Amino acid sequence: MKSMIIRSAIAGCVVLSASSALARRCNNNHKAPKNVIVMIPDGCDETVQTVARWYKGSDLEMDNMVPGTVKVHMANSVIPGSAAAATAFATGHKTTARFLGVGPRTEDLLTGFKPTAAPYAPVASILEAAKRAGKSVGIVATSRVTHATPAAFACHIHDRGKDNEIMEHMVYNNVDVVFGGGARHLIPAGETYTTSFGATWGGKRSDGENLMDVLTERGYEFIDSKEQLDHISGTKVWGLFDDSHMQPDMDRQYFAEHEPSLAEMVEKAIEILSKNPKGFLLMVEGSQVDWAGHNNDPIYMVTDFLAFDNAVAVANDFAKEQGNTTVLAYPDHNTGGMKIGHYNTAVGYTETTIEDLVDVLKGMTMSANGVVAKMADGSDEALVASVLENWGIELTETDVEEIRNYGASLSYSLAYVVSKNHTVIGWTTHGHTGETVPVWMYGCDAPGRVIDNTELATMAADAIGVNLKTTTRQYFMDLDKIKTNYEIDYADPENPVVKLGSFSLPISKDYMVHKCGKTFPLPSVTVLATQATDDLEDDKVYISRWAALMIRWFN
Repeated sequence: MKSMIIRSAIAGCVVLSASSALARRCNNNHKAPKNVIVMIPDGCDETVQTVARWYKGSDLEMDNMVPGTVKVHMANSVIPGSAAAATAFATGHKTTARFLGVGPRTEDLLTGFKPTAAPYAPVASILEAAKRAGKSVGIVATSRVTHATPAAFACHIHDRGKDNEIMEHMVYNNVDVVFGGGARHLIPAGETYTTSFGATWGGKRSDGENLMDVLTERGYEFIDSKEQLDHISGTKVWGLFDDSHMQPDMDRQYFAEHEPSLAEMVEKAIEILSKNPKGFLLMVEGSQVDWAGHNNDPIYMVTDFLAFDNAVAVANDFAKEQGNTTVLAYPDHNTGGMKIGHYNTAVGYTETTIEDLVDVLKGMTMSANGVVAKMADGSDEALVASVLENWGIELTETDVEEIRNYGASLSYSLAYVVSKNHTVIGWTTHGHTGETVPVWMYGCDAPGRVIDNTELATMAADAIGVNLKTTTRQYFMDLDKIKTNYEIDYADPENPVVKLGSFSLPISKDYMVHKCGKTFPLPSVTVLATQATDDLEDDKVYISRWAALMIRWFN
């Protein structure tokens, strides 16, 4: 009788709101909305799209999509960080730099900014809302999957640097398909994993938990190579192709032939996720477009953007064939301030030709990082030789002196000086910039105005008929508003546990344990909202409504 009552109560918690008018606008292919594919070329704007078009010599896939424009500021700066930007379009809430899936702190908000979420409180992502609706969900990235953008869709932590905790959230959030890098954060420190291609990866986890074992226990396949990607048999799979980040697209042939391309990962993820008759949500990040911008490396940026464009083509082809899929592609912010033209071209800008723009890029066969990695040693002679061999550029003595005196890492210095002295491409910064960025859409009408990045979350949710506010209410209840007689056991500081009556709720996990030994699965992870202070009294706990019902029933 008790289980019937609880099941009835939970069933009442998962009723979804009807599709909105925006959902109908994001479904102009005459079929019911079912799938949404969110694609982020991290850190860019239309400049790289323009350079890539000239470099390719033809239109890009994104040139044929419906365009729009997006505001990107975060809660405490006009220039956003990746974690805060990703939280905005994953959850519909702006937050603070480095925060993932939680509300902003209040000490340093932009003038006039009004938060829409409580400080440090978890807010549901479109991935979690889609999962709650019975859809399959996936994450694909070329960085570690614990990096800022993918993390914002599957975790709730106030510091993007906590890769181990982020990985724990991601595993226990039961994401169906995860492709990218970062295997070291599944493996305990002191332990190793031998890959299918003979490499040995060491672990970084300091909490002693082997998350690879957890994935196996939960029925996931784990793969580590492009060859294995072709032989996946199930619908739950993690494919991590490096212990840290994957290689830049143009460097893969030299340093990591076992790694698949972004387009190959997206194609396989769609193949797996689309087996669910209820549909799916897939988040894809071309992570390293951003890193190329930080590096001021034009060929790295262009080729990784073209690799992203190839992945968008895969998504669009599926959407066109199925007629029930929305594709939303947009950067989180711009990085590097890349522009066609700089101070050296100012006098003769009317004489700049296509060849001036692309010929030097065509001669570059790897990223600046690759050029440095290919140096025989650290000498000036080795630098000149590697640049000549791999970029087709003969550095002058003045170039070398400027590179050595620039004051950044060698790859940063090399890319910046070569851009300035040997290309027509200019840069404004090694960091992010704060201007509006483009959005490219398939299956949606043009917004008709400049939109905020938080509206992208609403567009994605509405397109498939899920509700972010309802999901937040069901997944993240403030325990202080339910019970006050609980304690947080910090005996093992890396594995805290909430103790309440007859139940124990491990933090960052999706289950609770009764004192009799029985384990009850939960629909979401239990979140410890720490406020970056040394005072543990500031910590708050958020639990799912299902957990609250169980606690009320048995206590």
